[in-house]
Amino acid sequence: MPAISPARDVGVQSWSFREFKTPEALCAKLKEVGVTNTEVCGVQADFNDAAKHDAPIATFKKEGMRVCSIGVQTFTGNVAVERQWFEFAKKAGAKYISAHFTVDTFRDAIKVASGLSEAYGVKLAMHCHGGYMFGGSFDVIDHILKIGGPYVGVNIDTAWCMQAAGNPIDWVKKWNKQVYGVHYKDFVFDRAGKWTETVVGEGNLPLKDLIKTLEDNAFAGFAVIEYEADPQDPAAAIKRGVEKIRAI
Repeated sequence: MPAISPARDVGVQSWSFREFKTPEALCAKLKEVGVTNTEVCGVQADFNDAAKHDAPIATFKKEGMRVCSIGVQTFTGNVAVERQWFEFAKKAGAKYISAHFTVDTFRDAIKVASGLSEAYGVKLAMHCHGGYMFGGSFDVIDHILKIGGPYVGVNIDTAWCMQAAGNPIDWVKKWNKQVYGVHYKDFVFDRAGKWTETVVGEGNLPLKDLIKTLEDNAFAGFAVIEYEADPQDPAAAIKRGVEKIRAI
């Protein structure tokens, strides 16, 4: 049987389970929705303190969970702090860190982050976060990828891409090998452009065509569902999204 493609080998962004604040609680929820991959955020692990790295990493390994990425981390060029993030990712076996940059520091931050990326062998996947935040628009992302590549690629958050008047399929075709990650997320929009989150594949996202495009473009990064609704327990909605992706 052929191996599942990276586009379908879906995990979960741990922010989805932000009310489950320990690695043990997170792993239990990941098992409940039927995944073994996770992008870990700062809720369930402290990336800033090397003395606190080993315990959560040991839990993930013991529970059979693969940390494919960490983040989303805001890079400003603080070498001492940001080095710790790469240390955690390296020890956890993650190949990526989802990144955010700020308008006032991004030039210096990309230089620092690119150097750390090269040193640690961990790539940065710039997360798009809608049209209201720096790094959410096509032009800004394209500019940053040009100055940061090959160490900086893009993490396409599909819902925020749509909110910024983008098409995730077009973005995959445009950036191709620099698409390092995907956050599967889905919105529906009203006439005023206001969004409401829904289960992946049940909103405006052309999920089937997106996965086909990722596979046609030999996507080799990480893919996770990020579901921010129902924070007290989003497991049922996430599990439905996992099943939709695997059924395509």
